[in-house]
Amino acid sequence: MITGLDHIAIAVPDLEKAIQRFVEDFGLTFKGKEDVEDALTSTAFFPVDKPSIELIHPLRGQGPVQKYLEKKGGGMHHLCFRSDDIEADVERLKAKGYQFLTEAPTIGAHNCRVIFIHPKSCDGVLVELNQPQ
Repeated sequence: MITGLDHIAIAVPDLEKAIQRFVEDFGLTFKGKEDVEDALTSTAFFPVDKPSIELIHPLRGQGPVQKYLEKKGGGMHHLCFRSDDIEADVERLKAKGYQFLTEAPTIGAHNCRVIFIHPKSCDGVLVELNQPQ
């Protein structure tokens, strides 16, 4: 079951500059960076009183975030909902006609199991489901 909004991801063309802005200008606590090889993405998290803000940047200038930045130049990339049973949520949503970008969850940031719902299924918004392991 979906238990809450986990994070809002923002695609950024310059990760270090964006980290500096969120720390120095907004006064947020920087939790650290993590590369997600499977998604070709570098992430930086700023936990706030639920949900957290995630800055994402293409790893080695490759992957879907790079394509997003080339098209849009940055901006809100996706919403992530936390799940306590990602398999059941995927099955339930598939039965309702939702399309996913992959057949099954993969490992994402913070070693969570993640899967993305195609934007066509959510009025143009890319939605991620995640479940901590």
